[in-house]
Amino acid sequence: MFYQAVMDRLTDASARGLAEAVSRAVGEGALAGGLKLPPVRSVATELHLSPSTVNSAWQLLRRAGTIRTDGRRGTVVATPGAGGPGRYRAALRRTSGFGLDLSTGVPDPALLPPLPGLRGLSPAPSSYLDEPVLPELGTLLRERWPYSPERLAVFDGAMDAVDHVATALLRLGDIALVENPCFPPLLDLLDTLGARVVGVATDAHGMIPDRLAAALTRRPAAVFLQPRALNPTGASWSPSRAASLAAVLAQTPQVYVVEDDSAGDLSSGPPLSVGTHVPRQTVHVRSFSKSHGPDLRLAAVSGPATVLDPILERRLLGQGWTSRLLQHLLLTLLTDPASVTAVAAARDEYARRRRLITAGLASAGIDLPPGEGLNIWLPVADEQAALLSLASAGIGAAAGTAFAVGSAVAPHLRVTVGLVATDHGEVAERLATAARAAAQPIPR
Repeated sequence: MFYQAVMDRLTDASARGLAEAVSRAVGEGALAGGLKLPPVRSVATELHLSPSTVNSAWQLLRRAGTIRTDGRRGTVVATPGAGGPGRYRAALRRTSGFGLDLSTGVPDPALLPPLPGLRGLSPAPSSYLDEPVLPELGTLLRERWPYSPERLAVFDGAMDAVDHVATALLRLGDIALVENPCFPPLLDLLDTLGARVVGVATDAHGMIPDRLAAALTRRPAAVFLQPRALNPTGASWSPSRAASLAAVLAQTPQVYVVEDDSAGDLSSGPPLSVGTHVPRQTVHVRSFSKSHGPDLRLAAVSGPATVLDPILERRLLGQGWTSRLLQHLLLTLLTDPASVTAVAAARDEYARRRRLITAGLASAGIDLPPGEGLNIWLPVADEQAALLSLASAGIGAAAGTAFAVGSAVAPHLRVTVGLVATDHGEVAERLATAARAAAQPIPR
């Protein structure tokens, strides 16, 4: 099992190439945590590499936390939580050498709004007992929220918020429902918390209500959803889909829903939430990273007091609050005319880039369902062959396996087409070629 998993992913007979092949196999679930690795000399013989190359690869993997030494058992694959988020590394690893890296899922820096001058911003709270949410920002957020929230808080980014909420809601062995495919860091987080993750099928409008109803019979503790620009597919809810999902969820009032609206102001549609229908079950997270800058590290969160109050009380014992200076900066970005115009222009430009790429793919016979946001979910004949095809053209993409729950999802790549500023026809042609690339056996 070890040799086949590695050979299927080995494209470069170097220490780094071997380390990346093992890392991908771990991240994609082909090599399970706790698996004992063969001796170095056996690996070298089987893969036709030198023992020094294998030793160097093992050093890289130990440094990354992918493998570890386990006493008399020797070297083993690190168990989930012991070596960092495997799916996250598999999906978002930055590999040098790509002229066009479309694997990252990040916004184009050139399309972010310019930061306003810092003059006039409050340098510090007047007291440690000041309100955790800047009052003016809280008022603005409530005006723009998809429903009237009972509690509103600000956290250090969407995943920080989801981490706090998931930790509060889930216990070891609880079932958590997620979209399939789904955002890898969420899967890593749920694995770390010891939750049993169940994927629910999606279509062009997000999670399918009938499939959600069936999955709810398994008595989950929480459901995790992305209302707009689902990462990786780009699917966004319609108002009717939001209402249908809420109607299903209303049948299980003990189940909480955690919504991650990561697209935020880059979405062309209105903000939607099942909280409009079932507010007592809903925690809604709105991120500003993609629209206003990843390093802003801010997300707003709403939810019932029974969920958020204990989280906020516990937070007072640690970080306490999210920087009010950054909150003031966000308030300025959300209201400054130049910033508002820049975000609107970025939204239109991302839509244009996506439209040009999908049109090029359609001309090549590859039709994608409607969607929005920075990414497309590209169906491929073979994942590794497609990645190699793109790499040969100097293009990076993210392996779809990292986004999938189980084996029900067909081979795909996530491609961040929001970063394609020029040559859309040529890029679309490269993507179409990669999508059709067939697997090539590795000679032994």
